[in-house]
Amino acid sequence: MLYVLIGEDAPGSLDKRLAARPEHVARLQALQAEGRLVLAGPCPAVDSPDPGPAGFTGSVIIAEFPSLADAEAWAAADPYMTTGVFTRCTVKPFRKTLP
Repeated sequence: MLYVLIGEDAPGSLDKRLAARPEHVARLQALQAEGRLVLAGPCPAVDSPDPGPAGFTGSVIIAEFPSLADAEAWAAADPYMTTGVFTRCTVKPFRKTLP
């Protein structure tokens, strides 16, 4: 089943985000290689694709996992969680309708 993971950045966490990004992206690339990643990306803090020092407010990931518990475990182990980039990550079942 698909799950949406919505991570919320801690205030002032841009430096932590940049430091943890390579490991975070590697985990996403592993999901992609397995054919389980639908989409992933950050939410800029300002209305710009490159927010610069304003940073990000969080990230959204939609991916396939065997269960909600597996999706929650994947989110909890993500470098953005373990290094304090995210203050929390909400995980919910997701049903794709369009496109």
